[in-house]
Amino acid sequence: MAYIRVLLLVGLSLTGIVLKVNGQSKNNTYMESKQVNPLLCDPASGICELPSTNSEAAEPAKAVPSQEMVKVIYFTDPICSSCWGIEPQLRKLKLEYGGQIVIEYRMGGLLPDWNYNSGGISKPSDVAHHWDEVSSYYDMPIDGDLWLEDPLSSSYPPSIAFKAAQQQDAEKAIRFLREIREMVFLKKMNITRWEHLEAAASNVGLDAKRFKSDYDGQAKALFEEDLQLARTYRVRGFPTMFFENQAGATQMVYGSRPYADYEAALQALNSKLQKQAYDTSWEALFDIYHTLTAREFAELSGMDRREAEALLEQLSKQSILKQLSTKNGCIWQR
Repeated sequence: MAYIRVLLLVGLSLTGIVLKVNGQSKNNTYMESKQVNPLLCDPASGICELPSTNSEAAEPAKAVPSQEMVKVIYFTDPICSSCWGIEPQLRKLKLEYGGQIVIEYRMGGLLPDWNYNSGGISKPSDVAHHWDEVSSYYDMPIDGDLWLEDPLSSSYPPSIAFKAAQQQDAEKAIRFLREIREMVFLKKMNITRWEHLEAAASNVGLDAKRFKSDYDGQAKALFEEDLQLARTYRVRGFPTMFFENQAGATQMVYGSRPYADYEAALQALNSKLQKQAYDTSWEALFDIYHTLTAREFAELSGMDRREAEALLEQLSKQSILKQLSTKNGCIWQR
């Protein structure tokens, strides 16, 4: 059974998607006759969508200001291209509000397997050019040739691996998720393979022996708990973020949205939250985030997108930064 109906193709349509920010609904009209398919996400709506159901996403409660920290429940998947597309916004949110929010990462189960044939997709190679198009739309490097050279059979193994990493260290688990996303989107690595998961764990400082033990042990049950929680929240696609305050009020941001939408959700729950100033120099940003795309660097530094990329390329030529180039963009590492 296909659990996920995801649209990666610009122009493909979704049905009945509602974005709720600040308690307001924004309805978009989509073609209803199209059959959607796993691994085709619609960048125009910013959503990797689950199969159609009769249930709506959980209705946000009326916002009540609270002085407490805001919890963000983030439903995502390691191979969700729309989730990769919001990395610039998410990283900025952590810099400006990190001391006032707690982000809880939950895996949604994007691709159980390939037991489907709908929406014009019947095999992994059909996905390749869609990823290339989505890369251009989000201005985040994604190389669709993965699906031609070493395609994934499922997104469940890397999701379970993330839960294993979480058992060991929550912060390292977030770095692990970033690591495997760079592997799959930029380096065309099949992250269902244990050698890649093990390498990613080692790269972020996780204990390899415990990582394997947790992966083979409780991590699968924890992943199943995430899937059940997604069903409880009636999550219909990724990324989906639920912002919750201590009073129980909730704001939902559905899909890839501009930074202002995430900020508005926070302010609706607690208008007294204070945006924190941070050092926008390239040195400071690379100290915090060891790898940055041009889109991310522009978002975090406040620079013009072309100026940001020119500076990164200059630093690369000076051997200050290491540049990894793909056919659809670059990423830089200090």
